[in-house]
Amino acid sequence: MTDKATLTIGSEEYELDVFTGSENETCVDIQKLRAQSGIITMDQGFGNTGSCFSSITYVDGAKGILRYRGYPIEELAEKATFVETAYLILYGELPTEKQLLSFRQQIAEHAPIHTNLEHHFSGFPKSSPPMAILSAMLNLVSCFHPEVLDVHSEGPEFDRTAALLLSKVRTISAFSYRMAAGKPFNHPNPNLTYCGNFLHMMFSEPYQEYAASPVIERALKLFLVLHADHEQNCSTSTVRVVGSSRANLFSSVAAGVCALWGPLHGGANAAVIRMLSDIKTSGKSINFYLDKAKEKNSDYKLMGFGHRVYKNFDPRSIILKKRVYEVLDELKKDDPLLEIAIELEEKTLKDDYFKERNLYPNVDFYSGILLRAIGIPLDMYTVMFAIGRMPGWISNWRELLEHNQRISRPRQIYTGKNERKFVPLDER
Repeated sequence: MTDKATLTIGSEEYELDVFTGSENETCVDIQKLRAQSGIITMDQGFGNTGSCFSSITYVDGAKGILRYRGYPIEELAEKATFVETAYLILYGELPTEKQLLSFRQQIAEHAPIHTNLEHHFSGFPKSSPPMAILSAMLNLVSCFHPEVLDVHSEGPEFDRTAALLLSKVRTISAFSYRMAAGKPFNHPNPNLTYCGNFLHMMFSEPYQEYAASPVIERALKLFLVLHADHEQNCSTSTVRVVGSSRANLFSSVAAGVCALWGPLHGGANAAVIRMLSDIKTSGKSINFYLDKAKEKNSDYKLMGFGHRVYKNFDPRSIILKKRVYEVLDELKKDDPLLEIAIELEEKTLKDDYFKERNLYPNVDFYSGILLRAIGIPLDMYTVMFAIGRMPGWISNWRELLEHNQRISRPRQIYTGKNERKFVPLDER
């Protein structure tokens, strides 16, 4: 039975439904409030507003919990491949051996892109941001597959389109890197794993086939699994808002790419590397930057610390930190930026200013170092995030259709001028 809440405004009372989710999250349903009273609620940035009911991902920021379809991120990071994780997010259950084989085959089948589509890369300046290319090319791919423009949330058409997107986002990303580097494209190899194929398309040369070590493949797999979904963040909410107009899946995820592009969202891991590099080259102590971040009137922020949702440790950062050490040890690499990151983390964990504000290292703090160890260029970091987040975007688009979610239309409180009379040009 649905609980009730009573809202009192002046002398009027309004009865509102109260719902509880499967993890005992409680929400007050205000959907009918405006119709009943003419009143709206205000929540700038939607920090405390539920926009949908979803069964995909659960996040408990206070306890540092992240689960996909009920499975803890710690278990998936250790035991699942990215393709298995994508299947789980898309369809709600881990695949059987037969289902996984079929899914892998579909992804392998759709990895190549149309020859005419390849020519479009030459139209971009070499200095083009890879995220701009990715967003544009995702929309362009749909022009070469017009059958996907009218795809619904069920049936073989959706299955095909989901596999096509998961595969082609990888190819487009690798090709954008090769184009900017002035190197020939490496066409996908269906005999390689999802991560191995991407690394081949990125780094193979005509004179030398790139063979990724198992350690590098596992590191990339881990990165993608940890980024596969994260509830209603900025880019996922964007995909849902665009999809709520019944825009096709390709245009919806392309909009998600644009939202992810921002430095406060997907660009944060690259910002961490820039911050660590600045600290290294400045010659100043880490304490200098800690004090700078704590100054009351300073705009300086330590990138990679704190999270909009997590008020405890980001569970993904704990997993990544361990893997970063493994990768660097395997590759026999010393990374001075990692040394700075470790010292920075240690000092913030002992500093009352950061502890009182729950400014713990988040997933971006170590993901940039991991991508750097793998050999991914800095301007490709956010693209890597987009590849990983694709299963979540597709699943959220599908879910809103299944729920027949109405078109998104936030309200506002107008604070502008009152009604005015038009002034003729010669009287102004």
